[in-house]
Amino acid sequence: MKSEKEIFDNYLIKKNLRETPQRGLILDTFLKHEEHISAEQLYDIVKKRDPSLGQATVYRVLKLIVEAGLAREVDLGDGVMRYEHNYNHPHHDHLVCRGCGKTIGVFDSVIEELQKRVAESYGFELTDHEMYLYGFCENCRKRKQ
Repeated sequence: MKSEKEIFDNYLIKKNLRETPQRGLILDTFLKHEEHISAEQLYDIVKKRDPSLGQATVYRVLKLIVEAGLAREVDLGDGVMRYEHNYNHPHHDHLVCRGCGKTIGVFDSVIEELQKRVAESYGFELTDHEMYLYGFCENCRKRKQ
């Protein structure tokens, strides 16, 4: 199995782009953070290591990381696009707290099977899906009481 770095480097070659220290730093930093991360959060982290990096560079490199299949965009409904690992990470759905924004990745084989059956019952070939369940986490529910 290829490493994320190999996949990214091969993608850059395919696009006739150079592997630069800045691209490497952004990729490495993204790969070290397993949680959902926004471009702004990633920028805040990488600019501490390389203050010369601009925010636009982080956005462009994130786009390349997505195009290479290493990440995918996640819209949690709060107007902020986040990114999560995609390569060699199993599919999961999301529980999103409307109070504090906490996001939990969950996998349930029963839900996965039901989604497949629903698609098939409509003659639909399912290729991908995303499911977000919104509510309030335990801590936010306790604060409301």
